[in-house]
Amino acid sequence: MKITLHGIGVQKEFLPQIGLLFEILKNKKIDINLTDSLLKSLKKNAFPTKGLKPINQKDTIRESDFVISIGGDGTLLDTVCLVGKNEIPILGVNTGRLGFLATVAKENIESSIEELVSGSFAIESRSLLQLESDIPLFNGLNFGLNEFTIHKRDTSSMITVHTYINDLYLNSYWADGLIIATPTGSTGYSLSCGGPLITPGARNFVITPVSPHNLNVRPIVVSDDNEISFKIEGRSEKFLISLDSRSTPIDASVKLKVKKAEFSAKLVKFASYSYFDTLRQKLNWGFDMRN
Repeated sequence: MKITLHGIGVQKEFLPQIGLLFEILKNKKIDINLTDSLLKSLKKNAFPTKGLKPINQKDTIRESDFVISIGGDGTLLDTVCLVGKNEIPILGVNTGRLGFLATVAKENIESSIEELVSGSFAIESRSLLQLESDIPLFNGLNFGLNEFTIHKRDTSSMITVHTYINDLYLNSYWADGLIIATPTGSTGYSLSCGGPLITPGARNFVITPVSPHNLNVRPIVVSDDNEISFKIEGRSEKFLISLDSRSTPIDASVKLKVKKAEFSAKLVKFASYSYFDTLRQKLNWGFDMRN
Protein backbone atom coordinates (compact mmCIF):
# COMPACT_ATOMS: atom_id res chain seq x y z
CA MET A 1 0.00 0.00 0.00
CA LYS A 2 1.22 3.49 -0.89
CA ILE A 3 0.06 6.54 1.06
CA THR A 4 0.90 10.18 0.42
CA LEU A 5 0.83 12.59 3.38
CA HIS A 6 -0.03 16.24 2.78
CA GLY A 7 -0.02 19.26 5.08
CA ILE A 8 0.48 23.01 4.82
CA GLY A 9 1.30 24.63 8.15
CA VAL A 10 1.62 21.93 10.80
CA GLN A 11 1.56 23.40 14.29
CA LYS A 12 4.24 22.41 16.79
CA GLU A 13 1.80 21.07 19.39
CA PHE A 14 0.64 18.37 16.96
CA LEU A 15 4.10 16.96 16.20
CA PRO A 16 3.68 14.06 18.69
CA GLN A 17 0.55 12.91 16.81
CA ILE A 18 2.35 13.21 13.49
CA GLY A 19 5.23 11.18 14.88
CA LEU A 20 2.72 8.54 16.00
CA LEU A 21 1.20 8.50 12.51
CA PHE A 22 4.62 7.93 10.93
CA GLU A 23 5.37 5.13 13.40
CA ILE A 24 2.06 3.37 12.75
CA LEU A 25 2.46 3.55 8.97
CA LYS A 26 6.03 2.23 9.12
CA ASN A 27 4.98 -0.64 11.40
CA LYS A 28 2.31 -1.53 8.84
CA LYS A 29 5.00 -1.68 6.12
CA ILE A 30 3.24 1.10 4.22
CA ASP A 31 5.17 3.02 1.58
CA ILE A 32 5.08 6.68 2.74
CA ASN A 33 5.41 9.73 0.51
CA LEU A 34 5.38 13.37 1.65
CA THR A 35 4.42 16.47 -0.28
CA ASP A 36 6.98 19.26 -0.40
CA SER A 37 4.81 21.60 1.69
CA LEU A 38 4.48 19.05 4.51
CA LEU A 39 8.21 18.31 4.53
CA LYS A 40 9.05 22.03 4.71
CA SER A 41 6.60 22.48 7.58
CA LEU A 42 8.11 19.58 9.53
CA LYS A 43 11.64 20.92 9.01
CA LYS A 44 10.53 24.35 10.18
CA ASN A 45 9.33 22.77 13.44
CA ALA A 46 12.60 20.79 13.87
CA PHE A 47 10.84 17.48 13.31
CA PRO A 48 13.33 14.70 12.41
CA THR A 49 13.09 14.31 8.63
CA LYS A 50 16.09 12.07 7.93
CA GLY A 51 15.27 9.73 5.08
CA LEU A 52 12.13 11.65 4.12
CA LYS A 53 12.09 13.22 0.69
CA PRO A 54 9.47 15.32 -1.11
CA ILE A 55 7.62 13.60 -3.91
CA ASN A 56 7.14 14.51 -7.52
CA GLN A 57 3.54 15.34 -6.73
CA LYS A 58 1.84 14.68 -10.07
CA ASP A 59 3.55 11.36 -10.74
CA THR A 60 3.45 9.98 -7.20
CA ILE A 61 -0.13 11.03 -6.50
CA ARG A 62 -1.31 8.87 -9.40
CA GLU A 63 0.43 5.87 -7.86
CA SER A 64 -0.93 6.42 -4.32
CA ASP A 65 -3.70 4.29 -2.87
CA PHE A 66 -4.70 7.00 -0.38
CA VAL A 67 -3.80 10.57 0.49
CA ILE A 68 -3.86 11.61 4.15
CA SER A 69 -4.55 15.28 4.79
CA ILE A 70 -2.97 16.52 8.03
CA GLY A 71 -4.54 19.78 9.17
CA GLY A 72 -7.94 21.40 9.18
CA ASP A 73 -10.64 21.73 6.55
CA GLY A 74 -8.50 24.24 4.63
CA THR A 75 -5.76 21.65 4.24
CA LEU A 76 -8.28 19.10 3.01
CA LEU A 77 -9.54 21.56 0.40
CA ASP A 78 -5.93 21.98 -0.73
CA THR A 79 -5.61 18.19 -0.85
CA VAL A 80 -8.62 17.99 -3.16
CA CYS A 81 -6.78 20.34 -5.54
CA LEU A 82 -3.67 18.18 -5.26
CA VAL A 83 -5.56 14.99 -6.12
CA GLY A 84 -7.71 16.60 -8.82
CA LYS A 85 -9.07 14.30 -11.51
CA ASN A 86 -7.18 11.29 -10.12
CA GLU A 87 -10.01 10.75 -7.58
CA ILE A 88 -7.69 9.09 -5.05
CA PRO A 89 -9.46 8.57 -1.69
CA ILE A 90 -8.61 11.24 0.92
CA LEU A 91 -8.49 10.70 4.67
CA GLY A 92 -8.63 13.88 6.72
CA VAL A 93 -6.80 13.93 10.07
CA ASN A 94 -8.03 17.01 11.93
CA THR A 95 -5.41 19.14 13.65
CA GLY A 96 -7.41 22.30 12.99
CA ARG A 97 -10.42 23.77 14.75
CA LEU A 98 -13.80 22.90 13.25
CA GLY A 99 -13.24 19.73 11.25
CA PHE A 100 -16.35 19.38 9.08
CA LEU A 101 -14.30 17.64 6.37
CA ALA A 102 -11.23 16.42 8.25
CA THR A 103 -13.18 14.13 10.55
CA VAL A 104 -10.49 11.92 12.13
CA ALA A 105 -9.62 13.34 15.54
CA LYS A 106 -5.95 13.21 16.51
CA GLU A 107 -6.89 10.88 19.39
CA ASN A 108 -8.23 8.32 16.89
CA ILE A 109 -5.27 8.17 14.51
CA GLU A 110 -4.18 4.65 15.46
CA SER A 111 -7.64 3.07 15.26
CA SER A 112 -8.37 4.87 11.98
CA ILE A 113 -5.21 3.55 10.32
CA GLU A 114 -6.10 0.05 11.56
CA GLU A 115 -9.50 0.34 9.90
CA LEU A 116 -7.96 1.77 6.73
CA VAL A 117 -5.49 -1.11 6.39
CA SER A 118 -8.17 -3.73 7.13
CA GLY A 119 -10.55 -2.19 4.58
CA SER A 120 -13.18 -1.29 7.16
CA PHE A 121 -14.22 1.98 5.56
CA ALA A 122 -16.52 3.48 2.95
CA ILE A 123 -15.81 5.97 0.18
CA GLU A 124 -18.07 9.01 0.11
CA SER A 125 -18.24 10.90 -3.19
CA ARG A 126 -18.54 14.67 -2.85
CA SER A 127 -19.54 16.68 -5.92
CA LEU A 128 -17.26 19.46 -7.15
CA LEU A 129 -18.13 22.60 -9.04
CA GLN A 130 -16.15 23.71 -12.07
CA LEU A 131 -15.53 27.23 -13.33
CA GLU A 132 -15.40 27.97 -17.05
CA SER A 133 -14.05 31.31 -18.25
CA ASP A 134 -12.80 32.91 -21.44
CA ILE A 135 -9.36 33.55 -19.90
CA PRO A 136 -7.11 31.16 -17.91
CA LEU A 137 -7.76 31.38 -14.15
CA PHE A 138 -6.43 29.64 -11.03
CA ASN A 139 -3.52 28.04 -12.94
CA GLY A 140 -5.83 25.45 -14.43
CA LEU A 141 -7.21 24.37 -11.03
CA ASN A 142 -10.67 25.57 -12.00
CA PHE A 143 -12.68 23.40 -9.59
CA GLY A 144 -13.70 23.54 -5.95
CA LEU A 145 -15.26 21.39 -3.27
CA ASN A 146 -17.00 24.12 -1.28
CA GLU A 147 -17.98 27.16 -3.30
CA PHE A 148 -17.40 29.69 -6.05
CA THR A 149 -17.73 33.31 -4.91
CA ILE A 150 -17.97 36.69 -6.62
CA HIS A 151 -17.18 39.57 -4.28
CA LYS A 152 -16.66 43.33 -4.41
CA ARG A 153 -13.08 44.64 -4.15
CA ASP A 154 -11.47 47.88 -2.98
CA THR A 155 -14.75 49.74 -2.57
CA SER A 156 -17.58 50.17 -0.10
CA SER A 157 -20.12 50.20 -2.92
CA MET A 158 -22.23 47.18 -3.77
CA ILE A 159 -21.87 45.26 -7.00
CA THR A 160 -24.60 43.96 -9.27
CA VAL A 161 -24.39 40.31 -10.32
CA HIS A 162 -26.79 39.46 -13.15
CA THR A 163 -27.31 35.72 -12.83
CA TYR A 164 -28.54 33.23 -15.45
CA ILE A 165 -29.45 29.54 -15.25
CA ASN A 166 -28.95 27.73 -18.56
CA ASP A 167 -28.86 31.20 -20.15
CA LEU A 168 -32.29 32.04 -18.70
CA TYR A 169 -32.35 35.17 -16.54
CA LEU A 170 -32.76 34.43 -12.82
CA ASN A 171 -32.08 37.67 -10.94
CA SER A 172 -29.84 40.70 -10.55
CA TYR A 173 -28.27 40.59 -7.10
CA TRP A 174 -27.39 44.00 -5.62
CA ALA A 175 -25.06 42.85 -2.89
CA ASP A 176 -21.52 42.61 -1.59
CA GLY A 177 -21.21 39.37 -3.51
CA LEU A 178 -22.72 36.05 -4.53
CA ILE A 179 -21.91 32.47 -3.48
CA ILE A 180 -22.53 29.30 -5.48
CA ALA A 181 -22.08 26.46 -3.00
CA THR A 182 -22.07 22.68 -3.29
CA PRO A 183 -23.78 20.51 -0.65
CA THR A 184 -20.37 20.20 1.04
CA GLY A 185 -19.93 23.97 0.97
CA SER A 186 -23.39 24.57 2.42
CA THR A 187 -21.86 24.35 5.91
CA GLY A 188 -19.27 27.03 5.10
CA TYR A 189 -19.45 30.60 3.80
CA SER A 190 -22.96 30.09 2.44
CA LEU A 191 -24.26 29.09 5.89
CA SER A 192 -22.78 32.22 7.47
CA CYS A 193 -24.72 34.30 4.90
CA GLY A 194 -28.04 32.62 5.72
CA GLY A 195 -27.90 29.74 3.24
CA PRO A 196 -29.56 26.36 3.96
CA LEU A 197 -27.81 23.16 4.96
CA ILE A 198 -27.77 20.51 2.21
CA THR A 199 -26.85 16.88 2.82
CA PRO A 200 -23.74 15.69 0.92
CA GLY A 201 -25.61 13.27 -1.35
CA ALA A 202 -28.01 15.90 -2.68
CA ARG A 203 -27.54 16.87 -6.32
CA ASN A 204 -27.90 20.61 -5.86
CA PHE A 205 -26.21 23.98 -5.79
CA VAL A 206 -27.30 26.78 -3.50
CA ILE A 207 -27.08 30.39 -4.72
CA THR A 208 -26.60 32.68 -1.71
CA PRO A 209 -26.25 36.48 -1.85
CA VAL A 210 -23.75 38.19 0.45
CA SER A 211 -25.38 41.13 2.29
CA PRO A 212 -28.05 41.81 -0.37
CA HIS A 213 -29.51 45.32 -0.69
CA ASN A 214 -33.05 43.97 -1.10
CA LEU A 215 -34.02 42.14 2.07
CA ASN A 216 -36.62 40.00 0.26
CA VAL A 217 -33.84 38.29 -1.73
CA ARG A 218 -33.16 34.85 -0.30
CA PRO A 219 -30.91 31.89 -1.14
CA ILE A 220 -32.24 29.52 -3.80
CA VAL A 221 -31.46 25.81 -4.30
CA VAL A 222 -31.11 24.61 -7.90
CA SER A 223 -30.25 21.26 -9.46
CA ASP A 224 -26.54 20.76 -10.13
CA ASP A 225 -27.22 19.72 -13.72
CA ASN A 226 -27.76 23.42 -14.46
CA GLU A 227 -25.09 25.81 -15.73
CA ILE A 228 -24.97 29.16 -13.91
CA SER A 229 -23.48 32.20 -15.65
CA PHE A 230 -22.93 35.81 -14.58
CA LYS A 231 -22.51 39.40 -15.73
CA ILE A 232 -20.98 41.74 -13.15
CA GLU A 233 -21.37 45.49 -12.80
CA GLY A 234 -20.01 47.95 -10.24
CA ARG A 235 -18.22 51.24 -9.66
CA SER A 236 -14.88 49.48 -9.34
CA GLU A 237 -13.11 48.15 -12.42
CA LYS A 238 -12.01 45.03 -10.56
CA PHE A 239 -13.88 42.29 -8.72
CA LEU A 240 -12.72 39.32 -6.71
CA ILE A 241 -13.63 35.72 -7.47
CA SER A 242 -12.67 32.68 -5.42
CA LEU A 243 -12.76 28.90 -5.54
CA ASP A 244 -12.67 27.62 -1.97
CA SER A 245 -9.63 29.34 -0.41
CA ARG A 246 -8.06 30.49 -3.71
CA SER A 247 -8.91 33.95 -5.04
CA THR A 248 -7.98 36.21 -7.95
CA PRO A 249 -9.06 39.65 -9.21
CA ILE A 250 -10.87 39.99 -12.55
CA ASP A 251 -12.61 42.74 -14.49
CA ALA A 252 -16.21 42.82 -15.67
CA SER A 253 -15.35 41.75 -19.23
CA VAL A 254 -14.45 38.20 -18.13
CA LYS A 255 -17.12 35.62 -18.93
CA LEU A 256 -17.86 33.21 -16.08
CA LYS A 257 -19.89 30.03 -15.92
CA VAL A 258 -20.21 27.45 -13.13
CA LYS A 259 -21.32 23.85 -13.53
CA LYS A 260 -20.85 20.48 -11.85
CA ALA A 261 -17.43 18.93 -12.50
CA GLU A 262 -17.22 15.58 -14.29
CA PHE A 263 -15.13 14.13 -11.45
CA SER A 264 -15.62 14.14 -7.69
CA ALA A 265 -13.72 14.14 -4.41
CA LYS A 266 -13.54 10.75 -2.69
CA LEU A 267 -13.46 10.97 1.11
CA VAL A 268 -12.69 8.03 3.39
CA LYS A 269 -15.33 7.53 6.07
CA PHE A 270 -15.41 4.95 8.86
CA ALA A 271 -18.39 3.18 10.41
CA SER A 272 -18.39 5.53 13.41
CA TYR A 273 -18.86 8.58 11.15
CA SER A 274 -22.27 10.20 10.81
CA TYR A 275 -22.90 13.44 8.95
CA PHE A 276 -25.75 14.30 11.32
CA ASP A 277 -23.57 13.62 14.37
CA THR A 278 -21.02 16.01 12.89
CA LEU A 279 -23.66 18.70 12.40
CA ARG A 280 -24.86 18.39 15.98
CA GLN A 281 -21.34 18.45 17.42
CA LYS A 282 -19.89 21.25 15.27
CA LEU A 283 -22.97 23.50 15.37
CA ASN A 284 -23.79 22.80 19.03
CA TRP A 285 -27.30 21.60 18.20
CA GLY A 286 -29.27 20.49 21.25
CA PHE A 287 -26.86 22.35 23.55
CA ASP A 288 -28.35 24.96 25.85
CA MET A 289 -25.92 27.87 25.53
CA ARG A 290 -27.48 29.53 28.60
CA ASN A 291 -25.89 26.84 30.77
